[in-house]
Amino acid sequence: METFDVDHVAWLSRLELTQEEKELFGKQLKQILDHAEVIKSVDTSGISPTYHPIPLKNVMREDVILSSLSQEEALSNAPQREGGAFVVPRIM
Repeated sequence: METFDVDHVAWLSRLELTQEEKELFGKQLKQILDHAEVIKSVDTSGISPTYHPIPLKNVMREDVILSSLSQEEALSNAPQREGGAFVVPRIM
């Protein structure tokens, strides 16, 4: 692994590395990339993609239609209302 690659990754990570760390991390980064090449060589043509390792399901309850407040009930405690809507102060 070239020192340039380690320098670039360190710069992206905002890390200051000593020369010894650059050499150590360069060797480790090379091992990781070499292993990724081995994994890339595995034939996966008959395997469908996995988007998540665990089957997911929706844990939410079913929607149930219930009666709701009428407009008059919703506005009954409003300090100010106009034309069937709440009146609030302007922000700007």
